[in-house]
Amino acid sequence: MNDTGKTIAYHTLGCKLNFAETSTIARNLEKEGYNKVKFDEAADIYLINTCSVTENADKETRTIVKRALRNSPDAKIVVVGCYAQLKPEEIASIEGVDLVVGTNDKFNLSKYFEQLPEEKVHGEKAVFFSCDISEVNFFKSSYSLGERTRAFLKVQDGCDYSCTYCTIPMARGKSRSDSTANVVIQAKELEKAGVKEIVLTGVNIGDFGINAADNSRNENFFELIQALDAETDIDRFRISSIEPNLLKDEMIDFVSKSKNFMPHFHIPLQSGSDEVLKNMKRRYQRDTYVSRVEKIKAVMPHACIGVDVIVGFPGETDELFNETVDFLLSLDVSYLHVFTYSERANTEAAVMTDKVPVRVRQERNKILRQLSEKKRSHFYARHIGETRNVLFESDEHNGMLEGFSDNYIKVKVPYHSSLINNIFSVKLISPEDDYVLGEIISADKVSTTNTELSNHF
Repeated sequence: MNDTGKTIAYHTLGCKLNFAETSTIARNLEKEGYNKVKFDEAADIYLINTCSVTENADKETRTIVKRALRNSPDAKIVVVGCYAQLKPEEIASIEGVDLVVGTNDKFNLSKYFEQLPEEKVHGEKAVFFSCDISEVNFFKSSYSLGERTRAFLKVQDGCDYSCTYCTIPMARGKSRSDSTANVVIQAKELEKAGVKEIVLTGVNIGDFGINAADNSRNENFFELIQALDAETDIDRFRISSIEPNLLKDEMIDFVSKSKNFMPHFHIPLQSGSDEVLKNMKRRYQRDTYVSRVEKIKAVMPHACIGVDVIVGFPGETDELFNETVDFLLSLDVSYLHVFTYSERANTEAAVMTDKVPVRVRQERNKILRQLSEKKRSHFYARHIGETRNVLFESDEHNGMLEGFSDNYIKVKVPYHSSLINNIFSVKLISPEDDYVLGEIISADKVSTTNTELSNHF
Protein backbone atom coordinates (compact mmCIF):
# COMPACT_ATOMS: atom_id res chain seq x y z
CA MET A 1 0.00 0.00 0.00
CA ASN A 2 1.31 3.44 -0.93
CA ASP A 3 1.36 6.10 1.77
CA THR A 4 0.38 9.52 0.47
CA GLY A 5 1.42 11.07 3.79
CA LYS A 6 -1.99 12.79 3.91
CA THR A 7 -4.46 12.51 6.75
CA ILE A 8 -8.23 12.48 6.26
CA ALA A 9 -11.11 12.83 8.72
CA TYR A 10 -14.75 11.85 8.15
CA HIS A 11 -18.12 13.12 9.31
CA THR A 12 -21.45 11.51 8.43
CA LEU A 13 -24.86 13.15 8.44
CA GLY A 14 -28.14 11.27 8.17
CA CYS A 15 -29.06 7.64 7.95
CA LYS A 16 -27.52 4.23 8.65
CA LEU A 17 -26.94 3.86 4.93
CA ASN A 18 -24.67 6.92 4.95
CA PHE A 19 -22.67 5.49 7.84
CA ALA A 20 -22.15 2.25 5.92
CA GLU A 21 -20.97 4.16 2.86
CA THR A 22 -18.64 6.51 4.78
CA SER A 23 -16.98 3.52 6.42
CA THR A 24 -16.46 1.85 3.05
CA ILE A 25 -15.08 5.05 1.49
CA ALA A 26 -12.64 5.34 4.42
CA ARG A 27 -11.40 1.76 4.01
CA ASN A 28 -10.93 2.27 0.27
CA LEU A 29 -8.95 5.47 0.77
CA GLU A 30 -6.84 3.88 3.48
CA LYS A 31 -5.80 1.22 0.94
CA GLU A 32 -4.76 4.09 -1.34
CA GLY A 33 -2.52 5.61 1.32
CA TYR A 34 -4.74 8.13 3.10
CA ASN A 35 -4.45 7.91 6.89
CA LYS A 36 -7.67 8.22 8.88
CA VAL A 37 -7.80 10.55 11.90
CA LYS A 38 -10.63 11.74 14.13
CA PHE A 39 -12.74 14.62 12.89
CA ASP A 40 -11.77 16.90 15.80
CA GLU A 41 -8.08 16.44 15.03
CA ALA A 42 -5.97 18.35 12.51
CA ALA A 43 -6.19 16.78 9.04
CA ASP A 44 -5.17 17.47 5.47
CA ILE A 45 -8.63 16.56 4.15
CA TYR A 46 -12.07 16.57 5.77
CA LEU A 47 -14.74 14.51 4.03
CA ILE A 48 -18.38 15.22 4.86
CA ASN A 49 -21.00 12.71 3.73
CA THR A 50 -24.27 14.63 3.62
CA CYS A 51 -27.97 14.00 3.94
CA SER A 52 -30.75 16.13 2.51
CA VAL A 53 -33.90 14.60 3.99
CA THR A 54 -34.63 17.76 5.96
CA GLU A 55 -33.75 21.42 5.76
CA ASN A 56 -31.81 21.09 9.02
CA ALA A 57 -29.47 18.55 7.40
CA ASP A 58 -28.54 21.17 4.79
CA LYS A 59 -27.83 23.76 7.48
CA GLU A 60 -25.85 21.24 9.49
CA THR A 61 -23.53 20.70 6.53
CA ARG A 62 -22.48 24.36 6.70
CA THR A 63 -21.89 24.04 10.44
CA ILE A 64 -19.68 20.96 9.97
CA VAL A 65 -17.61 22.75 7.29
CA LYS A 66 -16.92 25.61 9.72
CA ARG A 67 -16.01 23.14 12.45
CA ALA A 68 -13.49 21.40 10.18
CA LEU A 69 -11.86 24.68 9.20
CA ARG A 70 -11.47 25.65 12.85
CA ASN A 71 -9.40 22.48 13.29
CA SER A 72 -7.29 23.06 10.15
CA PRO A 73 -7.86 26.36 8.29
CA ASP A 74 -5.85 25.22 5.27
CA ALA A 75 -7.37 21.74 4.98
CA LYS A 76 -9.23 20.63 1.85
CA ILE A 77 -12.98 20.22 2.44
CA VAL A 78 -14.70 17.55 0.36
CA VAL A 79 -18.48 17.09 0.36
CA VAL A 80 -20.28 13.99 -0.95
CA GLY A 81 -23.69 12.37 -0.45
CA CYS A 82 -27.31 13.25 -1.11
CA TYR A 83 -27.02 17.01 -0.60
CA ALA A 84 -23.97 17.02 -2.88
CA GLN A 85 -25.96 15.32 -5.64
CA LEU A 86 -29.04 17.51 -5.27
CA LYS A 87 -27.42 20.92 -4.86
CA PRO A 88 -23.77 20.78 -5.98
CA GLU A 89 -23.56 24.45 -6.93
CA GLU A 90 -25.05 25.53 -3.61
CA ILE A 91 -22.47 23.50 -1.70
CA ALA A 92 -19.66 24.68 -3.99
CA SER A 93 -20.46 28.23 -2.96
CA ILE A 94 -20.01 27.49 0.77
CA GLU A 95 -16.88 29.25 1.95
CA GLY A 96 -14.06 26.79 2.53
CA VAL A 97 -15.41 23.90 0.43
CA ASP A 98 -12.90 22.70 -2.20
CA LEU A 99 -14.55 19.70 -3.88
CA VAL A 100 -18.13 18.43 -4.30
CA VAL A 101 -18.73 14.95 -5.69
CA GLY A 102 -22.11 13.46 -6.57
CA THR A 103 -23.55 9.95 -6.42
CA ASN A 104 -21.70 8.49 -9.39
CA ASP A 105 -18.14 9.02 -8.10
CA LYS A 106 -18.25 9.11 -4.32
CA PHE A 107 -16.53 5.71 -4.17
CA ASN A 108 -13.76 6.85 -6.52
CA LEU A 109 -12.52 9.96 -4.76
CA SER A 110 -8.75 9.65 -4.98
CA LYS A 111 -8.70 10.63 -8.66
CA TYR A 112 -10.44 13.89 -7.72
CA PHE A 113 -8.11 14.50 -4.77
CA GLU A 114 -5.21 14.38 -7.21
CA GLN A 115 -6.76 17.22 -9.23
CA LEU A 116 -6.86 19.59 -6.26
CA PRO A 117 -4.04 22.16 -5.94
CA GLU A 118 -1.42 21.35 -3.31
CA GLU A 119 -2.19 24.53 -1.37
CA LYS A 120 -5.70 25.58 -0.43
CA VAL A 121 -6.83 28.64 -2.36
CA HIS A 122 -9.05 30.69 -0.08
CA GLY A 123 -11.99 32.58 -1.56
CA GLU A 124 -12.38 30.47 -4.70
CA LYS A 125 -15.52 28.52 -5.52
CA ALA A 126 -15.20 24.76 -5.18
CA VAL A 127 -14.95 22.35 -8.09
CA PHE A 128 -17.99 20.09 -8.33
CA PHE A 129 -18.74 16.87 -10.19
CA SER A 130 -22.38 15.82 -10.32
CA CYS A 131 -24.13 13.34 -12.60
CA ASP A 132 -27.46 12.63 -14.25
CA ILE A 133 -29.02 10.48 -11.54
CA SER A 134 -31.08 8.57 -14.13
CA GLU A 135 -27.84 7.17 -15.54
CA VAL A 136 -26.64 5.65 -12.26
CA ASN A 137 -26.92 1.90 -12.86
CA PHE A 138 -24.52 0.27 -10.42
CA PHE A 139 -24.67 -0.99 -6.86
CA LYS A 140 -21.75 -0.50 -4.47
CA SER A 141 -21.53 -2.88 -1.53
CA SER A 142 -20.89 -1.05 1.74
CA TYR A 143 -20.76 -1.70 5.44
CA SER A 144 -19.69 0.14 8.58
CA LEU A 145 -16.92 -1.33 10.69
CA GLY A 146 -15.04 -0.22 13.76
CA GLU A 147 -17.31 2.55 15.01
CA ARG A 148 -19.50 0.43 17.28
CA THR A 149 -20.54 -3.11 18.24
CA ARG A 150 -23.13 -3.37 15.51
CA ALA A 151 -22.46 -2.93 11.80
CA PHE A 152 -24.69 -1.42 9.14
CA LEU A 153 -24.74 -3.54 5.98
CA LYS A 154 -26.08 -1.94 2.81
CA VAL A 155 -28.17 -4.35 0.74
CA GLN A 156 -30.22 -1.97 -1.42
CA ASP A 157 -30.02 1.59 -2.77
CA GLY A 158 -32.32 4.06 -4.52
CA CYS A 159 -36.11 4.11 -4.72
CA ASP A 160 -38.77 3.81 -7.42
CA TYR A 161 -41.52 5.26 -5.25
CA SER A 162 -42.77 8.78 -5.86
CA CYS A 163 -43.72 10.13 -2.44
CA THR A 164 -44.54 13.78 -2.91
CA TYR A 165 -42.28 15.07 -0.11
CA CYS A 166 -39.15 13.03 -0.84
CA THR A 167 -35.91 13.91 -2.63
CA ILE A 168 -34.22 10.53 -2.23
CA PRO A 169 -34.99 9.24 -5.77
CA MET A 170 -33.38 12.42 -7.13
CA ALA A 171 -30.35 11.99 -4.86
CA ARG A 172 -29.81 8.22 -5.11
CA GLY A 173 -31.57 7.13 -8.28
CA LYS A 174 -33.64 4.07 -9.11
CA SER A 175 -34.06 1.06 -6.85
CA ARG A 176 -31.23 -1.45 -7.18
CA SER A 177 -29.73 -4.14 -4.99
CA ASP A 178 -26.79 -6.29 -4.13
CA SER A 179 -27.11 -10.03 -4.81
CA THR A 180 -28.07 -12.40 -2.02
CA ALA A 181 -24.81 -14.30 -2.53
CA ASN A 182 -22.70 -11.16 -2.11
CA VAL A 183 -24.62 -9.97 0.95
CA VAL A 184 -23.88 -13.34 2.56
CA ILE A 185 -20.17 -12.87 1.72
CA GLN A 186 -20.21 -9.37 3.25
CA ALA A 187 -21.91 -10.69 6.40
CA LYS A 188 -19.25 -13.39 6.75
CA GLU A 189 -16.53 -10.73 6.46
CA LEU A 190 -18.15 -8.82 9.31
CA GLU A 191 -18.43 -12.03 11.30
CA LYS A 192 -14.67 -12.61 10.92
CA ALA A 193 -14.09 -9.05 12.12
CA GLY A 194 -15.88 -9.86 15.38
CA VAL A 195 -19.17 -8.09 14.69
CA LYS A 196 -22.03 -9.58 16.71
CA GLU A 197 -24.95 -7.64 15.21
CA ILE A 198 -25.70 -6.56 11.65
CA VAL A 199 -28.41 -4.05 10.72
CA LEU A 200 -29.57 -4.51 7.13
CA THR A 201 -29.92 -1.08 5.54
CA GLY A 202 -31.04 0.54 2.31
CA VAL A 203 -33.35 3.24 1.02
CA ASN A 204 -36.22 0.78 0.49
CA ILE A 205 -34.95 -2.61 1.63
CA GLY A 206 -38.27 -4.37 1.15
CA ASP A 207 -37.74 -3.77 -2.57
CA PHE A 208 -34.52 -5.81 -2.51
CA GLY A 209 -33.80 -7.94 -5.57
CA ILE A 210 -33.54 -5.56 -8.54
CA ASN A 211 -30.42 -5.94 -10.67
CA ALA A 212 -28.80 -2.52 -11.19
CA ALA A 213 -27.60 -3.13 -14.74
CA ASP A 214 -30.75 -4.35 -16.46
CA ASN A 215 -33.51 -3.59 -13.92
CA SER A 216 -34.52 -7.27 -13.76
CA ARG A 217 -35.78 -8.85 -10.54
CA ASN A 218 -34.41 -12.28 -9.73
CA GLU A 219 -34.46 -12.28 -5.92
CA ASN A 220 -36.51 -10.83 -3.06
CA PHE A 221 -36.05 -9.69 0.51
CA PHE A 222 -37.60 -12.78 2.07
CA GLU A 223 -35.11 -14.97 0.24
CA LEU A 224 -32.29 -12.72 1.47
CA ILE A 225 -33.12 -12.97 5.16
CA GLN A 226 -33.59 -16.73 4.88
CA ALA A 227 -30.14 -17.08 3.31
CA LEU A 228 -28.48 -14.90 5.96
CA ASP A 229 -30.12 -16.92 8.72
CA ALA A 230 -29.06 -20.25 7.22
CA GLU A 231 -25.60 -19.47 5.84
CA THR A 232 -23.97 -17.22 8.45
CA ASP A 233 -23.20 -17.45 12.17
CA ILE A 234 -23.83 -13.81 13.03
CA ASP A 235 -25.52 -13.67 16.45
CA ARG A 236 -27.96 -10.94 15.55
CA PHE A 237 -29.59 -9.39 12.52
CA ARG A 238 -31.96 -6.44 12.56
CA ILE A 239 -34.11 -5.21 9.70
CA SER A 240 -33.98 -1.45 9.36
CA SER A 241 -36.93 0.62 8.12
CA ILE A 242 -39.24 -1.41 5.86
CA GLU A 243 -42.38 -0.16 4.11
CA PRO A 244 -45.62 -1.60 5.55
CA ASN A 245 -46.84 -2.69 2.12
CA LEU A 246 -43.61 -4.68 1.62
CA LEU A 247 -43.54 -6.32 5.06
CA LYS A 248 -45.27 -9.62 4.37
CA ASP A 249 -46.75 -12.18 6.76
CA GLU A 250 -44.14 -14.74 5.71
CA MET A 251 -41.34 -12.37 6.81
CA ILE A 252 -42.96 -11.72 10.19
CA ASP A 253 -43.53 -15.44 10.77
CA PHE A 254 -39.92 -16.12 9.80
CA VAL A 255 -38.55 -13.58 12.28
CA SER A 256 -40.77 -15.02 15.01
CA LYS A 257 -39.08 -18.42 14.61
CA SER A 258 -35.53 -17.18 14.01
CA LYS A 259 -32.84 -17.19 16.70
CA ASN A 260 -30.76 -14.66 14.77
CA PHE A 261 -33.27 -12.09 13.46
CA MET A 262 -34.32 -9.88 16.33
CA PRO A 263 -37.96 -9.15 17.26
CA HIS A 264 -37.62 -5.51 16.23
CA PHE A 265 -39.29 -3.74 13.30
CA HIS A 266 -39.15 -0.14 12.16
CA ILE A 267 -42.14 0.60 9.92
CA PRO A 268 -42.68 4.10 8.47
CA LEU A 269 -46.22 5.41 8.84
CA GLN A 270 -45.76 9.14 8.04
CA SER A 271 -49.39 9.98 8.81
CA GLY A 272 -52.35 8.42 10.59
CA SER A 273 -54.76 10.14 8.18
CA ASP A 274 -55.78 8.32 5.00
CA GLU A 275 -56.31 11.69 3.32
CA VAL A 276 -52.77 12.83 4.10
CA LEU A 277 -51.33 9.44 3.11
CA LYS A 278 -53.06 9.78 -0.26
CA ASN A 279 -51.64 13.29 -0.76
CA MET A 280 -48.19 11.96 0.15
CA LYS A 281 -48.62 9.21 -2.50
CA ARG A 282 -47.84 6.55 0.06
CA ARG A 283 -48.62 3.03 -1.16
CA TYR A 284 -50.88 1.97 1.71
CA GLN A 285 -53.66 3.23 3.94
CA ARG A 286 -54.22 2.96 7.68
CA ASP A 287 -55.79 -0.50 7.55
CA THR A 288 -52.60 -1.97 6.04
CA TYR A 289 -50.54 -0.49 8.85
CA VAL A 290 -52.90 -1.82 11.51
CA SER A 291 -52.69 -5.29 10.00
CA ARG A 292 -48.88 -5.24 10.11
CA VAL A 293 -48.77 -4.22 13.78
CA GLU A 294 -51.43 -6.74 14.75
CA LYS A 295 -49.66 -9.55 12.89
CA ILE A 296 -46.34 -8.80 14.61
CA LYS A 297 -47.89 -8.65 18.06
CA ALA A 298 -49.90 -11.84 17.45
CA VAL A 299 -46.74 -13.91 16.98
CA MET A 300 -44.28 -11.78 19.00
CA PRO A 301 -46.05 -9.84 21.78
CA HIS A 302 -42.64 -8.75 23.06
CA ALA A 303 -41.51 -7.27 19.72
CA CYS A 304 -40.39 -3.66 19.49
CA ILE A 305 -42.02 -1.58 16.74
CA GLY A 306 -40.69 1.85 15.76
CA VAL A 307 -42.64 4.33 13.65
CA ASP A 308 -41.66 7.24 11.37
CA VAL A 309 -44.13 10.15 11.34
CA ILE A 310 -44.09 13.46 9.46
CA VAL A 311 -45.97 16.42 10.95
CA GLY A 312 -47.04 19.58 9.16
CA PHE A 313 -47.48 18.18 5.66
CA PRO A 314 -49.43 20.60 3.40
CA GLY A 315 -53.15 20.33 4.04
CA GLU A 316 -52.72 18.67 7.46
CA THR A 317 -55.48 20.45 9.39
CA ASP A 318 -55.86 20.25 13.16
CA GLU A 319 -58.50 17.58 12.58
CA LEU A 320 -56.23 15.48 10.36
CA PHE A 321 -53.32 15.84 12.80
CA ASN A 322 -55.60 14.68 15.62
CA GLU A 323 -56.43 11.64 13.48
CA THR A 324 -52.73 10.81 13.52
CA VAL A 325 -52.48 11.29 17.28
CA ASP A 326 -55.53 9.10 17.94
CA PHE A 327 -54.29 6.47 15.50
CA LEU A 328 -50.89 6.29 17.18
CA LEU A 329 -52.52 6.09 20.61
CA SER A 330 -54.48 3.06 19.39
CA LEU A 331 -51.43 1.21 18.06
CA ASP A 332 -49.27 -1.12 20.15
CA VAL A 333 -46.01 0.49 19.00
CA SER A 334 -42.87 1.22 21.02
CA TYR A 335 -41.40 4.55 19.90
CA LEU A 336 -41.70 7.25 17.22
CA HIS A 337 -39.20 9.03 15.00
CA VAL A 338 -40.87 12.39 14.39
CA PHE A 339 -39.94 14.60 11.43
CA THR A 340 -41.14 18.14 10.86
CA TYR A 341 -42.12 18.60 7.22
CA SER A 342 -39.93 21.03 5.30
CA GLU A 343 -40.30 22.07 1.68
CA ARG A 344 -37.78 20.36 -0.59
CA ALA A 345 -37.04 21.77 -4.04
CA ASN A 346 -38.42 19.91 -7.06
CA THR A 347 -40.89 17.83 -5.06
CA GLU A 348 -44.66 17.84 -5.66
CA ALA A 349 -45.38 18.79 -2.07
CA ALA A 350 -43.26 21.95 -2.33
CA VAL A 351 -45.86 23.58 -4.57
CA MET A 352 -48.94 22.34 -2.73
CA THR A 353 -51.25 24.92 -1.19
CA ASP A 354 -52.58 24.96 2.39
CA LYS A 355 -49.15 25.23 3.97
CA VAL A 356 -49.03 24.56 7.69
CA PRO A 357 -47.36 27.44 9.58
CA VAL A 358 -43.87 26.53 10.81
CA ARG A 359 -44.86 27.34 14.39
CA VAL A 360 -47.73 24.84 14.18
CA ARG A 361 -45.43 22.20 12.65
CA GLN A 362 -43.06 22.61 15.59
CA GLU A 363 -45.89 22.36 18.12
CA ARG A 364 -47.11 19.14 16.50
CA ASN A 365 -43.60 17.74 16.54
CA LYS A 366 -43.39 18.39 20.28
CA ILE A 367 -46.73 16.67 20.89
CA LEU A 368 -45.63 13.52 19.09
CA ARG A 369 -42.19 13.48 20.70
CA GLN A 370 -43.93 13.52 24.08
CA LEU A 371 -46.16 10.68 22.90
CA SER A 372 -43.06 8.77 21.81
CA GLU A 373 -41.57 9.08 25.30
CA LYS A 374 -44.77 7.71 26.81
CA LYS A 375 -44.87 4.84 24.32
CA ARG A 376 -41.24 3.93 25.02
CA SER A 377 -41.70 4.14 28.79
CA HIS A 378 -44.79 1.93 28.59
CA PHE A 379 -42.96 -0.60 26.42
CA TYR A 380 -39.99 -0.72 28.82
CA ALA A 381 -42.24 -1.03 31.89
CA ARG A 382 -44.05 -4.05 30.40
CA HIS A 383 -40.81 -6.02 30.40
CA ILE A 384 -39.54 -5.27 33.92
CA GLY A 385 -38.78 -8.52 35.74
CA GLU A 386 -38.01 -10.44 32.55
CA THR A 387 -34.65 -11.87 31.55
CA ARG A 388 -33.54 -10.94 28.05
CA ASN A 389 -30.33 -11.30 26.07
CA VAL A 390 -28.36 -8.03 25.82
CA LEU A 391 -25.42 -7.18 23.56
CA PHE A 392 -23.18 -4.68 25.34
CA GLU A 393 -21.39 -1.87 23.55
CA SER A 394 -18.01 -0.32 24.26
CA ASP A 395 -18.71 3.15 25.64
CA GLU A 396 -18.59 3.69 29.41
CA HIS A 397 -20.88 6.36 30.91
CA ASN A 398 -20.42 7.27 34.57
CA GLY A 399 -19.32 3.78 35.52
CA MET A 400 -22.12 2.12 33.55
CA LEU A 401 -22.13 0.11 30.34
CA GLU A 402 -25.10 0.02 28.02
CA GLY A 403 -26.43 -2.35 25.40
CA PHE A 404 -29.64 -3.33 23.70
CA SER A 405 -31.83 -6.32 24.35
CA ASP A 406 -33.06 -8.52 21.52
CA ASN A 407 -36.26 -6.44 21.44
CA TYR A 408 -34.35 -3.14 21.49
CA ILE A 409 -34.64 -2.10 25.12
CA LYS A 410 -31.68 0.03 26.19
CA VAL A 411 -30.18 -1.63 29.24
CA LYS A 412 -27.44 -0.38 31.59
CA VAL A 413 -25.36 -2.35 34.10
CA PRO A 414 -22.23 -1.53 36.15
CA TYR A 415 -19.19 -1.35 33.87
CA HIS A 416 -16.87 -4.29 33.42
CA SER A 417 -14.59 -4.70 30.42
CA SER A 418 -15.50 -8.37 29.96
CA LEU A 419 -19.03 -7.34 28.99
CA ILE A 420 -17.98 -5.38 25.89
CA ASN A 421 -19.19 -6.87 22.59
CA ASN A 422 -20.62 -9.90 24.36
CA ILE A 423 -24.17 -11.14 24.85
CA PHE A 424 -25.39 -11.78 28.39
CA SER A 425 -28.67 -12.84 29.91
CA VAL A 426 -29.83 -9.83 31.92
CA LYS A 427 -32.72 -9.44 34.32
CA LEU A 428 -34.52 -6.13 33.77
CA ILE A 429 -34.77 -4.53 37.21
CA SER A 430 -36.13 -0.99 37.04
CA PRO A 431 -36.99 1.65 34.43
CA GLU A 432 -34.98 4.88 34.50
CA ASP A 433 -35.21 8.01 32.30
CA ASP A 434 -34.49 6.45 28.90
CA TYR A 435 -33.15 3.02 29.81
CA VAL A 436 -33.70 0.04 32.09
CA LEU A 437 -31.31 -0.90 34.89
CA GLY A 438 -30.28 -4.53 34.54
CA GLU A 439 -28.63 -7.32 36.51
CA ILE A 440 -26.31 -9.82 34.79
CA ILE A 441 -27.60 -13.40 35.05
CA SER A 442 -25.20 -15.32 32.80
CA ALA A 443 -23.09 -15.16 29.66
CA ASP A 444 -25.27 -17.73 27.95
CA LYS A 445 -27.24 -16.35 25.08
CA VAL A 446 -30.97 -16.98 25.44
CA SER A 447 -31.44 -20.15 23.39
CA THR A 448 -35.13 -19.99 22.65
CA THR A 449 -36.73 -18.72 19.47
CA ASN A 450 -38.79 -15.55 19.39
CA THR A 451 -41.98 -17.64 19.29
CA GLU A 452 -40.92 -19.58 22.40
CA LEU A 453 -40.10 -16.34 24.19
CA SER A 454 -43.61 -15.08 23.47
CA ASN A 455 -45.00 -18.03 25.42
CA HIS A 456 -43.68 -16.46 28.62
CA PHE A 457 -46.21 -13.62 28.31
